Parts: sequence; C-alpha cells; structure tokens
Amino acid sequence: MCAKRVPSEPLNFSSSRRHLLKFFAASAGAYHATNSASESTADPSSPRIAYPRVVPGYRMKFPADEGSHPEFRTEWWYITGWLEVERRAPVGFQITFFRTRPETDARNPSAFTPRQIFIAHAALSDAAHGRLAHDQKIARSAFNLAGAEQNRTRVWIDDWSLVQSGGAYRITAPARDFALDLTCTADQPPLQQGEDGYSRKGKDPQSASYYYSLPHLRVSGELARPGGRLAVNGTAWLDHEWSSSYMDTQASGWDWVGINMDDGSALMLFQMRDRAGGRFWAGGAYRSPNGVRRTFAPPEVEMMPTRWWRSARTGSNYPVAWRLQAGGLDVQIQPLMDDQEHDTRLSVGTIYWEGAVTAIVGGRRVGRGYLELTGYWRPMKL
Repeated sequence: MCAKRVPSEPLNFSSSRRHLLKFFAASAGAYHATNSASESTADPSSPRIAYPRVVPGYRMKFPADEGSHPEFRTEWWYITGWLEVERRAPVGFQITFFRTRPETDARNPSAFTPRQIFIAHAALSDAAHGRLAHDQKIARSAFNLAGAEQNRTRVWIDDWSLVQSGGAYRITAPARDFALDLTCTADQPPLQQGEDGYSRKGKDPQSASYYYSLPHLRVSGELARPGGRLAVNGTAWLDHEWSSSYMDTQASGWDWVGINMDDGSALMLFQMRDRAGGRFWAGGAYRSPNGVRRTFAPPEVEMMPTRWWRSARTGSNYPVAWRLQAGGLDVQIQPLMDDQEHDTRLSVGTIYWEGAVTAIVGGRRVGRGYLELTGYWRPMKL
C-alpha cells in the first residue's frame, strides 16, 4: 500500500494544528495513565506482561525484521538526513515513529484498550530560520488510528506514514509548519550494529536492543513550506531498534551520532551516561567504502564535547560540538545550527537535542549526519 502524497492544494497549517490537538486529546490521557500505572504497584490479580528479552545469537532476517515486533516493549524507526534545495542552503530533516507496548490487562476486551501506543516526531533544521521547526503526534492502535505491520516497514499515525516497498521507503508527513513527501532508496545493505544486531547498552546483558541501520539512503521528493513547494534530493540514515529493557538502571541518557561519510563509508557512535553525567558504556560501528564492517568495544570509543549551547527556553545545556575518536578515526562534529532542541513533553514527556551536523577532518568536510543528545533536561525514562 502506498502512502498518500502531499496534497496539491496549499497546505492548511491551522487545520493541521487542530488535527494534532485532536489526536493528543484522544490518546495522551491513555498513554500517561498507562505509564503511571506501570510505575505503581501492580494489581496482583492482573496478569503481568512477559516482554521478550533481547539476547545474543539472534539472526536478523530482511525484510521481515524491518517490520514491527509487537511483543517487545519499545521499538522505533528513525530517519535523519540532509536535503539539497535548489538555490537555497541545505536543510536537515528527521522523522521518527515510536511504538510502545504498555502493561495493560490483556483480559480487557474493550476496543479502547491501549494495547499499543504510537508516537511520531518530525523536524526540519533550516539555518536560514535559526530555529527548529517540529511537530509530534500520538495515538493508540485502536480503530486504525495508528499501527505497524509485521514483516515489512509500514507504520502510520493518521496521515503520517513510513512505508517500505522493496528497497524504498516512502515518508509522508504533513506537519504543522512544513510537509515531507520523500522517497528514500537503499543503495547499501543493512548495517547490523553490535554483535550481528545485538547492541549492548550497559554492563547488564539485558540492557540491549536489536539494532540495524541503513546508511546512505538516496532521497528524492518534495518539501512544502508556507508559501511554496520545493523539489529536493539528498542523503539519509535509517535506524530501527526494538527492545524490552533498553536503558540500564544507572543510565540518565545517551549521546548518539550517525554520519554518512562523503567517501561512501558510514560511522555510528554512542555513549550511555550515568546519573552523574559520566560515561559508563559506549559502542559503535564503522563500515568502510568497500563494505568492511568494524564494531567498536566500549574502551575504543571516545566522545569528547568541544562546545556547549544553553537553551534560553528550558535552561538545558547541550554539548553541540564534539571530537570523536574510534579505531584510528578522529573526526570533529559541528552543528548546522545550535538551536535544534525538541520539546516533546506532549508525547514522550521529555526535551532533548537532535539535529543536523557536519563531520570535519583537518578543516575539510568529510560527511554529514545527525547528533542526538538525551537526558540533559532531565534523566531519560523509557
């Protein structure tokens, strides 16, 4: 099934805002009530959900594992990239679909029971505007408001969707202040992170995810802004992760970067931070231009902030520029713009920084990608 195209008539942004508020009203209460219940003492008469564990040795299958894994607690499909726009400076874009399986009583026959909750974030980083444009949606899986197929990527919330057809991924996201209608085509095979897709996030082996990436997606399509529609092309990165126990109990947040290098190679690095702000786990991978993969163990990864930016809105202080070292690589990371802060308290209840960055070696650009910084506003909770 193909996603709907962005309408040919002018975008009605006030209508989009009303539609978003309608979804929040329909679903946010159920989402937050479910999370509050899971943190309190469980009713002993209610059966507890037994979430599957992430364990080493799992063999990923493609395209089947590109679809949903609804038994696991948490899952996301995450696409970030840079778009070239005719006669304008390039812009960054991001869209993420989250799925979470709350601890609801499976015996409840009501169609309103939130057996799966879906959340989506979309953002546009345009240095000409100096501030992030972003939007968010949330809905439960009931009444076909939202959902995700198994065996292939097809995830949607209302008129936002990410749909796989062969090696192409169609993004349709008519957001509040912009609209994305993009096709991302895979020119490289999946890059399985960690130990063949088993990605540790801490000392406890259960703090892990199944995780693969699709770097160097070739992007084409349209970007709509108030006042016009623009043809675009570019490069993107797709991450897909699913887990039942993603964060170690020590963790307060993470720093993650994914870079499409100009020579065709791909670099991903991350570190988990403890409650005091120090690093207690790290990892990553590099795939060379000829397809040779190298996985980095925690001691091999160094992520060192070189500049910080403080948000005037929230007071959060973010390390927006970095020096990255791993396996002989030594790369500087600089943001497209400092203010790429996301306020997603209406959906996932947090504020974080996520934005377009440039990779530099010896003063020369060697790649483009995205940087994600969580837990700087408040400790993250998944």
